[in-house]
Amino acid sequence: QVQLVESGGGLVQPGGSLRLSCVASGFSFRTDPMTWARQAPQKGLEWVSSLYSGGVYATYADSVKGRFAISRDNAKNMLYLQMSSLRPDDTGVYYCIQGWYSTSSSLSGLRPLGQGTQVTVSS
Repeated sequence: QVQLVESGGGLVQPGGSLRLSCVASGFSFRTDPMTWARQAPQKGLEWVSSLYSGGVYATYADSVKGRFAISRDNAKNMLYLQMSSLRPDDTGVYYCIQGWYSTSSSLSGLRPLGQGTQVTVSS
C-alpha cells in the first residue's frame, strides 16, 4: 500500500524559507519519479516540481523557478522541497505525489494520497 507522509510546513514571513519533507513507503521509491504539488484554498492542485528517479533531472513551474529546489534521498525513501524567497501566493497545502507530472492540468482529478503539509506565507 502506497503511503506518502509530508511534513515541514508552517507559518513563515514573506522572504523566508522552509524545507518540506515526504517519506514514502509501499512502492519502489528509488525507481519512480516524484512530484510536489500544492493546493490553495478553493483552488485545484497546482503542479510545482517533479524529479526523476536518479535525482538529477528536475522541472519546475515558472512561478517557483529559481526559488524552490526539489531533491531526494533514495536510500531513505525521502523527497524534499527547499523553498526560499517565499511569497504570500505560495500559501497552500503541499503534497508529494508518486509519478511524473509537468503541468497542473495533468493533475486534474488526482487525489493526493498524503494528508499534505500546510504552508502559510504571511506577515
